Amino acid sequence: MQNEEGSAVDLYIPRKCSWTNRLLTSKDHGTVQINVANVDAVTGRATGEYTPLALSGYLRFHSEGDEALTELVRKNDEAVHGNSISSTTMMSTSVAAGEGAPATSTEGDGTAVVGAED
Repeated sequence: MQNEEGSAVDLYIPRKCSWTNRLLTSKDHGTVQINVANVDAVTGRATGEYTPLALSGYLRFHSEGDEALTELVRKNDEAVHGNSISSTTMMSTSVAAGEGAPATSTEGDGTAVVGAED
Protein backbone atom coordinates (compact mmCIF):
# COMPACT_ATOMS: atom_id res chain seq x y z
CA MET A 1 0.00 0.00 0.00
CA GLN A 2 1.16 3.56 -0.67
CA ASN A 3 0.43 6.81 1.13
CA GLU A 4 -0.39 10.16 -0.49
CA GLU A 5 3.31 10.90 -1.17
CA GLY A 6 3.68 7.60 -3.08
CA SER A 7 6.07 5.86 -0.69
CA ALA A 8 5.50 2.26 0.41
CA VAL A 9 4.05 1.93 3.92
CA ASP A 10 3.71 -1.87 4.16
CA LEU A 11 5.81 -3.67 6.73
CA TYR A 12 6.56 -6.60 4.41
CA ILE A 13 6.59 -6.54 0.63
CA PRO A 14 7.04 -10.07 -0.79
CA ARG A 15 9.34 -10.66 -3.74
CA LYS A 16 8.35 -12.49 -6.92
CA CYS A 17 10.22 -15.20 -8.78
CA SER A 18 11.87 -13.69 -11.85
CA TRP A 19 10.97 -16.73 -13.98
CA THR A 20 7.52 -17.90 -12.81
CA ASN A 21 6.20 -14.70 -11.14
CA ARG A 22 5.23 -16.75 -8.08
CA LEU A 23 5.15 -14.87 -4.79
CA LEU A 24 8.17 -15.67 -2.65
CA THR A 25 6.86 -15.93 0.88
CA SER A 26 8.92 -15.60 4.01
CA LYS A 27 8.56 -19.36 4.66
CA ASP A 28 9.98 -20.42 1.27
CA HIS A 29 13.48 -21.27 2.46
CA GLY A 30 14.53 -22.72 -0.91
CA THR A 31 14.41 -19.31 -2.56
CA VAL A 32 17.64 -17.65 -3.71
CA GLN A 33 18.38 -14.17 -4.99
CA ILE A 34 21.39 -13.82 -7.28
CA ASN A 35 22.88 -10.47 -8.30
CA VAL A 36 24.14 -10.82 -11.89
CA ALA A 37 26.78 -8.24 -12.79
CA ASN A 38 26.23 -6.08 -15.86
CA VAL A 39 29.21 -6.34 -18.19
CA ASP A 40 30.56 -3.68 -20.55
CA ALA A 41 30.16 -4.97 -24.12
CA VAL A 42 33.46 -3.48 -25.32
CA THR A 43 35.87 -4.26 -22.50
CA GLY A 44 34.16 -7.31 -21.00
CA ARG A 45 34.57 -5.92 -17.48
CA ALA A 46 31.89 -5.54 -14.83
CA THR A 47 30.41 -2.04 -14.71
CA GLY A 48 29.60 -2.08 -10.99
CA GLU A 49 25.87 -2.32 -11.65
CA TYR A 50 23.93 -5.53 -11.24
CA THR A 51 20.55 -7.08 -11.93
CA PRO A 52 18.93 -9.01 -9.05
CA LEU A 53 17.27 -12.29 -10.05
CA ALA A 54 15.10 -14.23 -7.60
CA LEU A 55 14.44 -17.96 -8.14
CA SER A 56 11.72 -19.71 -6.17
CA GLY A 57 12.21 -22.87 -4.18
CA TYR A 58 9.58 -24.55 -6.37
CA LEU A 59 11.67 -23.86 -9.46
CA ARG A 60 14.85 -25.15 -7.81
CA PHE A 61 13.08 -28.23 -6.41
CA HIS A 62 12.00 -29.21 -9.93
CA SER A 63 15.60 -28.83 -11.24
CA GLU A 64 14.75 -25.98 -13.59
CA GLY A 65 16.82 -23.29 -11.89
CA ASP A 66 19.81 -23.53 -14.25
CA GLU A 67 17.65 -23.18 -17.36
CA ALA A 68 15.74 -20.27 -15.84
CA LEU A 69 18.91 -18.49 -14.77
CA THR A 70 20.49 -18.93 -18.21
CA GLU A 71 17.44 -17.55 -20.01
CA LEU A 72 17.01 -14.65 -17.58
CA VAL A 73 20.67 -13.65 -18.02
CA ARG A 74 20.31 -13.92 -21.82
CA LYS A 75 17.22 -11.69 -21.77
CA ASN A 76 18.97 -9.23 -19.45
CA ASP A 77 21.93 -9.14 -21.83
CA GLU A 78 19.63 -8.40 -24.77
CA ALA A 79 17.94 -5.60 -22.82
CA VAL A 80 21.20 -4.01 -21.64
CA HIS A 81 23.34 -4.40 -24.77
CA GLY A 82 20.80 -4.91 -27.54
CA ASN A 83 22.55 -8.02 -28.88
CA SER A 84 21.19 -11.54 -28.98
CA ILE A 85 24.04 -13.55 -27.44
CA SER A 86 27.12 -12.31 -25.61
CA SER A 87 30.11 -14.56 -25.08
CA THR A 88 30.59 -13.09 -21.60
CA THR A 89 27.23 -14.33 -20.31
CA MET A 90 26.51 -17.51 -22.26
CA MET A 91 28.55 -20.67 -22.08
CA SER A 92 29.04 -22.88 -25.07
CA THR A 93 26.14 -25.27 -25.40
CA SER A 94 28.28 -27.90 -27.06
CA VAL A 95 30.62 -28.09 -24.07
CA ALA A 96 27.68 -28.07 -21.64
CA ALA A 97 26.04 -30.89 -23.56
CA GLY A 98 29.20 -32.97 -23.48
CA GLU A 99 30.15 -32.53 -27.12
CA GLY A 100 33.72 -31.73 -27.89
CA ALA A 101 35.00 -33.61 -24.85
CA PRO A 102 37.99 -35.85 -25.54
CA ALA A 103 37.11 -39.44 -26.25
CA THR A 104 38.30 -42.05 -23.77
CA SER A 105 38.87 -45.75 -24.13
CA THR A 106 40.06 -48.45 -21.81
CA GLU A 107 43.05 -50.63 -22.57
CA GLY A 108 43.23 -54.30 -21.65
CA ASP A 109 44.83 -53.64 -18.25
CA GLY A 110 42.05 -51.22 -17.20
CA THR A 111 43.90 -47.94 -17.70
CA ALA A 112 41.99 -45.15 -19.41
CA VAL A 113 43.49 -43.46 -22.47
CA VAL A 114 42.26 -39.91 -23.14
CA GLY A 115 41.91 -38.81 -26.74
CA ALA A 116 41.79 -42.32 -28.14
CA GLU A 117 39.20 -43.21 -30.74
CA ASP A 118 37.83 -46.70 -31.26
